[in-house]
Amino acid sequence: MSEKWLCGRFEFTLERPILMGIVNVTPDSFSDGGEHATTQQAIAHAHRLISEGAHILDIGGESTRPGATPVSVEDELKRVLPVILALRDTGVAISVDTYKPEVMRAALDAGADLLNDVTGFRDPVARQVAASHPNCGLCVMHMQGKPHTMQLAPDYMDVVQDVKAYLLAQAHLLERLGIDTRRITLDPGCGFGKTLEQNYALIKNLNQFVETGYPVLLGVSRKSLIGAVTGRSVTQRLSGSIAAALAGVVRGAAIIRAHDVAETRDALNVWHAVEHGAGK
Repeated sequence: MSEKWLCGRFEFTLERPILMGIVNVTPDSFSDGGEHATTQQAIAHAHRLISEGAHILDIGGESTRPGATPVSVEDELKRVLPVILALRDTGVAISVDTYKPEVMRAALDAGADLLNDVTGFRDPVARQVAASHPNCGLCVMHMQGKPHTMQLAPDYMDVVQDVKAYLLAQAHLLERLGIDTRRITLDPGCGFGKTLEQNYALIKNLNQFVETGYPVLLGVSRKSLIGAVTGRSVTQRLSGSIAAALAGVVRGAAIIRAHDVAETRDALNVWHAVEHGAGK
């Protein structure tokens, strides 16, 4: 795996896991829909995540939960651009969680450092936007189908091999446009068009994604795959989310996407102390 991940204005070393805090500027996200839906609420929440140790803020203006209804480009821009502009000089990297090329372009112009695309840059126009900004980081995620249909009948020959093949193919498409390999990270897309068993197979075999040489992002925070095993409601899935994150880190995950940044940071710090010695 590359020792550095290039992400806009930032160069992340990958010696320790990077924490990505979630800022949903939406009324209908699965875990915190409506809590940070206004610009001021989202900005306040983002500052809280920074104080808790987030290295990246992932700002999203459209829910991609199963069954979610798409929003227009105009509405998504109204939600995310003021938040990006308010946070771009806070000393942390700014990610925009979108699959729309128009939103990507505007977010980068506003100061975003990372494009986090749940479709893995399936849209050739999105790939062109990525290529036209020579420094931004790119998170290539796997999703089978679309958010409003992805959980109806997930189907794979071999979920690990199929997802890995897709992610590698998309990464190579980006590289053929001249994009530096060190800008790219892969996300197997837990919860996006996978059954419960398939989600856990991806986590168990995360080392196979790490072996591709790209940094791997794991996003499992509060998801239904945690609730299905623990029986907990979405607001009670902290312990399960941390357990899944640590399982991913043990297998080589470089970036952890989390709602609960302070608690996840504490867990990662203790794990690191066990593995590498306290104070290191």
